[in-house]
Amino acid sequence: MSRHHASLSRRLTLVLALLLLGFATLTVLLGRHLAMVQEQEALQRLSQGLARHIVGHWPQISTAGAGRAEQDERDALLQMLMVVNPGIQVYLLDAQGGVQAYLGEPGMVRQPQVDLAAVRAFLAGGPLPILGTDPMGGTQGRIFSAAMFSPAPGQSQPPGYLYIVLDGAARALVAGQVSQHRIWAGAALVAAAGLLATWLPGALLLRRLTRPLQQLAARMQAYSAAAPPTAAPQAPPPVGDEVHAIAQAYDGMTRRIEDQAAREARQTASHREMMASVAHDLRTPLTALHGHLEALAADAPAHSGRMLSAALAQSDKVRRLSQQLFELATLQSTDQVLHRERFSLDELVTDAVQKFDLGPGPAPVVLSGTPPGRLELDGDLQLVERALTNLIDNALRHAPGPLPVRVSLQRDGAQAQVLVEDAGPGLSDELAQRLAQGRSLRDPPMRRPGGGIGGLGLAIAQRVAQLHGGSLRPLPAPQGGTRLCLALPLAQLG
Repeated sequence: MSRHHASLSRRLTLVLALLLLGFATLTVLLGRHLAMVQEQEALQRLSQGLARHIVGHWPQISTAGAGRAEQDERDALLQMLMVVNPGIQVYLLDAQGGVQAYLGEPGMVRQPQVDLAAVRAFLAGGPLPILGTDPMGGTQGRIFSAAMFSPAPGQSQPPGYLYIVLDGAARALVAGQVSQHRIWAGAALVAAAGLLATWLPGALLLRRLTRPLQQLAARMQAYSAAAPPTAAPQAPPPVGDEVHAIAQAYDGMTRRIEDQAAREARQTASHREMMASVAHDLRTPLTALHGHLEALAADAPAHSGRMLSAALAQSDKVRRLSQQLFELATLQSTDQVLHRERFSLDELVTDAVQKFDLGPGPAPVVLSGTPPGRLELDGDLQLVERALTNLIDNALRHAPGPLPVRVSLQRDGAQAQVLVEDAGPGLSDELAQRLAQGRSLRDPPMRRPGGGIGGLGLAIAQRVAQLHGGSLRPLPAPQGGTRLCLALPLAQLG
């Protein structure tokens, strides 16, 4: 049972709405904080000289006087200040910041010690707002105005400070009751309008952007290897998450491709087996036919000898092609060398060159270069000899002329390299490109201008090199012609 997935556009729209909601909330909270800080700075700046003004005009507020008359006068002054501005709280501090007097019920002061660091920063003209201690015991700092009392005659230390809390609890309570609901209602209205104005275009844009994914999922689900789409299929959009639908369609398409590859591999293997069987079945009648033609040519009169010679040449060509087809099909049906032995490659190269020097006159194949000494290989001697013979025979047939085919052997690190060079017209571009890239010369078959299935000798040599862990590649030929390098790994010592 498959799980239901919400569509990608819906999920993205929901994520967008949550992000916008979070952004709006953060913006409101940050704006409220900044507005509160700005309000505090404005109020403190406006009342910055309040305490200094009171100390300057009513010096009797100082705690220097200890008589009853002076205390009554001071309390009356404090009462007058509280009546004029009920939102403030006035405190008289000693030189160490302790609360000496205030207007209110006994026990209201829960924090009798005021931090003088904030007071000194205020008196020094520090940047506003500066938050000080709330003697009423609140944990939140309060904006204030402060002034230092003038020292008494004969004293160098000031007797204390006038400390006025500008946003006391009464003022904060009234301000919250008056404006809190209005602030939050306005913020909510602005946030809702912003969310709506941003979310609707964003949702439409996301839906438009995810529509190609939805269509792609439908096309992938509707794809069939038997009927490849020549145009976009008009399939209904997949239900659920587009990415999930694409993943499912991709899995299905991968399975179809893998099945198709497996079928093609079975067909290729069957084709190779059939070619090997056909080539094997042709060898016996072709060998018998070639023998009969040789017998007829030996006893034929002169006027029919030329026809029999031509028939013999064609018979030999067909016999050689059937043999090469059988060998190539056999080599392509395996991935390893079945008959391994250690042998000397330098001796094998010398013997292969000497096989082509049977007649009088200049040798058609010569060894060139400096002998590298003894080079040993672990592999199938018959296959390596067959590959080398095919390269030399191919060079002789495609590069006839007075110049011989040159064969050289050299060592390159852990590899032995057999070079076969001729002065012929060179390889075709496609053939040279396939050899350089290590691609098969038979799959897919190359098109030849004259038709036929040529190139079997090079294909056999390439396959032999690959089975031994080597390669067959073309090299630049400065003098023209073809220069092929059969590279084979040397045997490990020990």
